[in-house]
Amino acid sequence: MKNDVTEHYNTMSNADIRALKVSELADDDCLLFLWVTSPNLDIGIETGKAWGFKYKTVAFVWDKQRTNYGFYTLSQVELCLVFKKGRIPKRGSHNVRQFLSEKLRKHSAKPEEIRKRIEMMFPTQAKIELFARTTPSGWDVWGNEVESAVILGP
Repeated sequence: MKNDVTEHYNTMSNADIRALKVSELADDDCLLFLWVTSPNLDIGIETGKAWGFKYKTVAFVWDKQRTNYGFYTLSQVELCLVFKKGRIPKRGSHNVRQFLSEKLRKHSAKPEEIRKRIEMMFPTQAKIELFARTTPSGWDVWGNEVESAVILGP
């Protein structure tokens, strides 16, 4: 059985993703939260930089409560990196935890809890989810599975 992401949804090349005009969409002072898998950590950092952001740290670590075969060790977590552009916006909550252990759901679906944690930290800032599958309240969205709130092309 083929385990390929293209079986689950349409994809873009890494070059096409890096070419998206995210910097033009983003505020002068803002943060970018970007999900990456461990083998693609370098690609994630390159993408954030291509979009005009500076890599800062790992914002969240999601333990999927399930292991997959990796190249070196059994893979069980996904990382959400944080990048900044300009100055860090004023935070609401200062005690949001980095680690989350929650069962994996539909392929590539991210835990709702992470969105809630971002909202707790930055309750008044504008938010957009790229490659969105749903339209959460208070967020703009862009992607081929939702009615996009913005136009974002290379």
